[in-house]
Amino acid sequence: MNLVIFIVGIIVLVFGFTAFTGAPYVPSLKSEIKKAFTDLYPLSKNDLLIDLGAGDGIVQKIASEFGVKSVGIELNPIIALIAKIRLRKYKNAKVICKNFYKYNFPKETTVIYVFGDSRDIEKITKKIESEAKRLEKKPLHVISNGFELPGYKAVKTVSAYKLYKINV
Repeated sequence: MNLVIFIVGIIVLVFGFTAFTGAPYVPSLKSEIKKAFTDLYPLSKNDLLIDLGAGDGIVQKIASEFGVKSVGIELNPIIALIAKIRLRKYKNAKVICKNFYKYNFPKETTVIYVFGDSRDIEKITKKIESEAKRLEKKPLHVISNGFELPGYKAVKTVSAYKLYKINV
């Protein structure tokens, strides 16, 4: 009985921590992600996708099926572990358990996937702008699931997804 209480306590602690520091875990739908990666922003083998708040790794799994390299950044260690297990056979997908606000995008980054929340979307937008400026290269393409990036007009919309170009 004590072991069960201990495990439940750890889970509450981990998930409670991320509830105050990150967005809640809400998985993206496979069919919608595939549409976004074909109709909204056609991924190519030259892309490097950054998944901010990678969750269980479904976005990276689908990106891998397109032959795309990806880095998923997930704050919650339990969900990051689930993503690592899901992606273990995909050599072009990497999951990092870290606060993405403290992560520097690799110079090869071309596209960012974000399923944020209204509470944090402004801060996320500033992070992406900061990275675009730091990288000093072509614009970063941002695929946002369900949320508008403040100060930007979507280049294209498919379903709940919006595509933005961040030029700084």
